Amino acid sequence: MPTDVKLQVKPFTCDTCSIRHRAVCAHCDSHELTILEQMKFYRNFSAGQTVIWAGDEMDFVASVVEGVATLTQQLEDGRTQMVGLLLPSDFLGRPNRETASYTVTATTDLMLCCFRRKPFEKLLIETPRIASRLLEMTLDELDAAREWLLLLGRKSARERIASLLAILCRRDAARLGEPADGRRTINLPLTREAMADYLGLTLETVSRQMTALRKDGIIEPAGKRNIVIPSVARLVEASGDDVDGGPLI
Repeated sequence: MPTDVKLQVKPFTCDTCSIRHRAVCAHCDSHELTILEQMKFYRNFSAGQTVIWAGDEMDFVASVVEGVATLTQQLEDGRTQMVGLLLPSDFLGRPNRETASYTVTATTDLMLCCFRRKPFEKLLIETPRIASRLLEMTLDELDAAREWLLLLGRKSARERIASLLAILCRRDAARLGEPADGRRTINLPLTREAMADYLGLTLETVSRQMTALRKDGIIEPAGKRNIVIPSVARLVEASGDDVDGGPLI
C-alpha cells in the first residue's frame, strides 16, 4: 500500500451511502450494517496513483464508493495489459487471498470503503447475507468476463467501443437508480490510449471510430471527459447487442 494514501474519517453512514443498494452490503439488515460501520474505514487516492501492486500483500478488501480504477497485469515481455475496470460498488480484493492478483491504479480520484481482510473473512462466516451477496457479485463478474471475451474475439472495432460506452451508461444509470434509456450524459474515465489497451485496438483505430460515432450522431462530445448519448437504443444497436445487453444472434 502506498505510504501517501489519504486516510479519511467516515464521510457518511452506511444507510446514506451512494452504493448502499448495489455493494457487498446490499442485503444487510440494520444490525449487520452497524457491524460494518464499526469495521470500515475510507481511503482516498488521486488520479494516477497506484492502489496496490500485483504480488504485494493485501491486508484489506474494499468497495469502490466514488471514481474508477483499472486492473492491469504485466506480461513476461514487460508489456502491461489492462484486464478490467472497477466502477462504483465493485469489490476489490479476495477473502482468503493474501496477495493482489493485479495492479490496481486510480484512473480518476478514487474513494474506497475498506475492511481489514482477516476480520472481513470472519464476518463472511458469521453473516450469510454478506457471503451470499459477495457470491452474487463474483458470479456477475464471471458473466461480465465471458461477455468481454465475446467482445474481444468477435466484435468489430466500432462495436467494441460502443459496447464499452454502453456498459458505462448502464452502470451510471444503475448508480443513479434511473433507467438506462433515452438521452444520457456519461463520464468517460479512460483516455483513448487506455481504451485502446483495454479493447485490444490501436490508438488510431479508437480515434477513428470515436470520430465516426460522433459523425453518425451516436455520441456527442461534452467537455473534456463527458459524452452525451442522444439515444441509448442507437448506442446499443451500434454495439451489436440487443436492448437487454445480450449479443444479437
